[in-house]
Amino acid sequence: MSPSPTLVSPVELQALMAAEPTVVIDTRDADTYAAGHVPGAINMREIFTYLATSTAEGLEALKATFAEAFGAAGLSGKETAVFYEDALNSGYGQSCRGYYLLTWLGYPKVRVLNGGYSAWKGAGLPTSTDIVKPTPASFPAGPTMDVMLTKEQMLSALGSDVVLLDVRDIDEWTGESSSPYGKDFAPRKGRLPGAKWIEWYRFMKPSPMGPQIKSPLEVQAECATAGIAPTDTVYLYCFKGARASNTFLALKQAGFTDVRMYFGSWNEWSRDPALPIETAPPVVTRAPKLAVAA
Repeated sequence: MSPSPTLVSPVELQALMAAEPTVVIDTRDADTYAAGHVPGAINMREIFTYLATSTAEGLEALKATFAEAFGAAGLSGKETAVFYEDALNSGYGQSCRGYYLLTWLGYPKVRVLNGGYSAWKGAGLPTSTDIVKPTPASFPAGPTMDVMLTKEQMLSALGSDVVLLDVRDIDEWTGESSSPYGKDFAPRKGRLPGAKWIEWYRFMKPSPMGPQIKSPLEVQAECATAGIAPTDTVYLYCFKGARASNTFLALKQAGFTDVRMYFGSWNEWSRDPALPIETAPPVVTRAPKLAVAA
């Protein structure tokens, strides 16, 4: 199975930038960007920092905020957008969060630098410290894609055949911590009732160019360990939709046909005391053993 065109190698990105209109977006913080980045890349930190809610007002604000930001970055629909972070395992999936947001907004051409800036440097490609001022464009307004879930949809999915997939770090899954920002950053610790868990790091593997997303067959194998098939309906969540974006990309490029994300994630769910959570330690459930005739 050939790799998804969503993921682009450093050499492929260099060729893409020379061949067609491309807007490269660095999702790291401003100081890190200023210290060195892909030549021509612009900096957009809010890709990672924006905290969304899934109310109608919250989703409208999310759409308006990023339609404006991506337009200011020079995206008109003709350009290919390419996101990157420092390394795919060190930025909590922030480059993939950009990919997810543009996918939701219906943008036609979106890619992610596989391996991030570390892979770019590892390939011996040039870097720059020039602060790039983009030429604004009119971002294409259109209907959003059906990849975004609300907390009401997640609540309705509890106890159904839908696979709820929690991809947070292990201390969040076990309830020791409420978030990556601190153990008590969010008001409640735990997980959505009935959710399955695959830590987001498991969808990546080491390479000479740093961690990269696994092949489609490897991603399918990881999901099989949790009883998840490519034909399942999968609802993803993490804390604020970044690590789940990394997983969203991994599952889509692996052929999973019905994958959506609860972008508000644990940051929103934990703040509504009316919403149910599981707090007990995870337990193993096994099918009863069959009796063997003597």
